[in-house]
Amino acid sequence: MRELLAVYLKGFSMGSADVVPGVSGATIALIVGIYDRLIAAVTAIDPRAFEPVLRVHDSEGRAELLAAIDRMDLPFLLVLGLGIATAIVVLSQLMHEAVTVYPVPTYGFFFGLIAASAIVLYGQVGTWTVPRVAVSIAGIAIAAAVTGVTAGDAPHGVPMIFLAGAIAICAMVLPGVSGSFFLLVLGQYEYMIGTLSRFVDGIVGLANGGSLAPVVEAGTIVVIFGVGAAIGLFTMAHAVSRALDRFRAATLAFLVSLMVGALRLPVAKVYGALGDGTTNSPAIAVLAALVGAVAVLVVDRYTDDLEY
Repeated sequence: MRELLAVYLKGFSMGSADVVPGVSGATIALIVGIYDRLIAAVTAIDPRAFEPVLRVHDSEGRAELLAAIDRMDLPFLLVLGLGIATAIVVLSQLMHEAVTVYPVPTYGFFFGLIAASAIVLYGQVGTWTVPRVAVSIAGIAIAAAVTGVTAGDAPHGVPMIFLAGAIAICAMVLPGVSGSFFLLVLGQYEYMIGTLSRFVDGIVGLANGGSLAPVVEAGTIVVIFGVGAAIGLFTMAHAVSRALDRFRAATLAFLVSLMVGALRLPVAKVYGALGDGTTNSPAIAVLAALVGAVAVLVVDRYTDDLEY
């Protein structure tokens, strides 16, 4: 139980980081010493291994099922996932409040986090060759174009929510890149944290005799996102992991360049929310960006000996 509690708390730390664009849950996994185990467990998952479930009535089938569960380290993944989910649900309401009530300092802070993360990660690319420069330029151009579209009213239909879940899950294998960052690029960040906030409020309201409709409405979106994340875990996350194994520097250069190109979005959000008042001034945006950048650089200073 002590080990499971420790894993749960580490998952809560990862989930807390993943709620904030520019802060990577995978980096937290490195810091708390479970990154290697996490990647091994994720890449060991094989739906075909659950075939013994059909023979759970006999001792041989149960033995094979237990062996498969142990091989895939499912108890670890389930407890870690519960910790991550708890943090995301709890903190989504706080972040929803921040981006809607205080958009200038919040998006200024996001800008600093993302910009500093990009600087830190660019340092890990190594020698800059022509192909790496080319993929970097392509990454910046793609992200700038996508965020130019999603900075407005991005679609929130079932296909987009499903795709957002599939892409966001890739952050599990990418130290330095957060799932919330991908949601920000796709224009789904505010929508998803708002949906989670409504889902939690609906459950609380239901316990107090409220209507079931808000829970079903928000819960349906959460389930679609979760299904997309599950599918992405077996496809995109594995593809990114293989790309990092075979073409680490070029893949890293491309992914970090996505972060640079995506800086267009927080700039647009801050510019659109500037106005009168202390929290809406350009000075507050700059100060928040500096705080975010310093936070990343301090974490990097004390974790620079970790092997990514």
